[in-house]
Amino acid sequence: MEIHQLKTFIAVACEGSITRASERLYLSQPAVSAHIKAIEDTLGLTLFARTPRGMTLTPDGERLLARAEQTLQAHRELIEEATRIRGQLSGRLRIGGGSNSGTDAVGRLLMRLSERYPEVEVDLEHGHSLDVLDGIRSGRLDAGFYNEPADPPEDMKTIQVGGFAIYLAAPAGLLPVSDEPDWQAMAELPWIYPTVGASCCGHAAESLFRRYQFRPRRTIGIDREKVTRSLIAGGVGIGLLHADTARQARQDGEVDVICQVGDEVRVMFAFLQSRAQDPLLIAAANLLEAA
Repeated sequence: MEIHQLKTFIAVACEGSITRASERLYLSQPAVSAHIKAIEDTLGLTLFARTPRGMTLTPDGERLLARAEQTLQAHRELIEEATRIRGQLSGRLRIGGGSNSGTDAVGRLLMRLSERYPEVEVDLEHGHSLDVLDGIRSGRLDAGFYNEPADPPEDMKTIQVGGFAIYLAAPAGLLPVSDEPDWQAMAELPWIYPTVGASCCGHAAESLFRRYQFRPRRTIGIDREKVTRSLIAGGVGIGLLHADTARQARQDGEVDVICQVGDEVRVMFAFLQSRAQDPLLIAAANLLEAA
């Protein structure tokens, strides 16, 4: 039985689906199915029940899942110890870069890793902050950069590498310039922002609504900032933009900036607390802290 087959077993157990496991592992669905069949044939056990809703662990599969996770952890620790013995840092580091999350910090880390540890290979995956955190927790990513609007998750070790403000923007000339925005009047306009509360702009919007005790009559859920900027500039409604985007849109005459919304959002580098002794992650963290 191969280690990659155990990884597939764990992924299917966690996702409950061949399709989602294949996306998580970047494997084809036939390859995932073949791994599961090979494990079941080797062990002489049926690990999953195939149902219309997906893959469900059998009692035998449930008993073996914990052992598989322990085996995978032992394999990881073996590789880490071998790396320490060699004294030469090498291996592959899978890093997630959240949208608009620490672009400069990502560049600095990649450059410094290349200079200091040329044997380390880096895979960079782009996605939203929630995608990055999910990837770290699932094991698809080793670490990543994400936007933190509140307190960092307890299961993550984090390093702040930057920060930015969020601004409420309106189509140029739509609203009168005022020191105190008319929130009730603006509640009648369409609001454009990510309606997922865990995103930084979604979190900022919900905080704003609670503070001024109103809710927009209509919201447009967009999680792409370029699209949000285009819709605001096009007169569709008002919305939330990160500081750099808001500043550039105002300079281009596309929007008026109404006010800052909430506190500064922190840009974090994160990895699991349970992997705090991983030599590759220690090296990456040290390079970022030194910068």
